[in-house]
Amino acid sequence: MNSLIKLELTRALRNRKFLFFSVIYPSVLFLIIAGNADSMTKVAGTGLTLPTYMMVSMASFGALTAVLMGNSERIAKERESGWVRQLRLTPLPGRGYVLAKTASAAVVSLPSIVIVFVVAAAVKDVRLDAWQWLALTGAIWAGSLVFAALGVAIGYIASGDAVRPITMLTYFGLSMLGGLWMPTTTFPAWLQDIAEWLPTHAYAALGQAIEQSQAPHAKDVALLAAFFVLFAGGAAWLYRKDTLKA
Repeated sequence: MNSLIKLELTRALRNRKFLFFSVIYPSVLFLIIAGNADSMTKVAGTGLTLPTYMMVSMASFGALTAVLMGNSERIAKERESGWVRQLRLTPLPGRGYVLAKTASAAVVSLPSIVIVFVVAAAVKDVRLDAWQWLALTGAIWAGSLVFAALGVAIGYIASGDAVRPITMLTYFGLSMLGGLWMPTTTFPAWLQDIAEWLPTHAYAALGQAIEQSQAPHAKDVALLAAFFVLFAGGAAWLYRKDTLKA
């Protein structure tokens, strides 16, 4: 499994287009959204300024981009090219394949998180305690595993031609409705109720709690854990199902 992780990392780091959208793009969006924002006005219901709020949102968005977009399309193409069929001839179990894909994608997501933090601190003068920076990085990085597992599952649900539109709908839907692009407090009440149960909303809430010097809410942690079990279990099941069809 370690060899597969190393291979996946090498392939991802060589993909310049992928690195741009997963590492640079979130920082650019942060500057567009928060570039001219007032550093004193607080986002309603959060106690955070817009730059501080959007820093976590865009770091989460960058990690989501890295793990979801990278995994789903790559796996669908590997299935069509016969690479997955070759892996089945090795002793690698289904759970090992899923874990290798999930872990390698999570490693790639780390630079996107760090760069958003650096840009926010340098351009918008976002200041936090040292423990908060470390806790934010760890929480957002660990939370990205949920969406890495989702990317694996989508890669096995969709064919090579269909995987991109399915991934894009999932990607933009979760990002917008989960409040990564704008605070959910701006949503109608009924949409806020839906957003609270989405994994992206819980994901961003982890970082926002740390910025407020609070412990993450148990509901958000439990929700992310439940989605991870669902997505990882579904991905492993789809891998085995695909094996039986081959």
